[in-house]
Amino acid sequence: MAQPSPTSSAALRQRDVALVDLLDRVLAGGVVIAGEITLSIADVDLVRISLRALIASVRSIAGDQDGDPP
Repeated sequence: MAQPSPTSSAALRQRDVALVDLLDRVLAGGVVIAGEITLSIADVDLVRISLRALIASVRSIAGDQDGDPP
């Protein structure tokens, strides 16, 4: 794996990304968030909560079902 050159990493740090652009990219491609919480007392698991969430725009999901590109 190639290491990024110091000039390219400095350029990436200085690159400004607007929040709306970031949100647009996330909604267009979709994001999956997964997590798990376990509550236990004295090494006995009492409650386990699993979370899996898909965050995407309706347009991108509907585009995939119709065979149209988003």
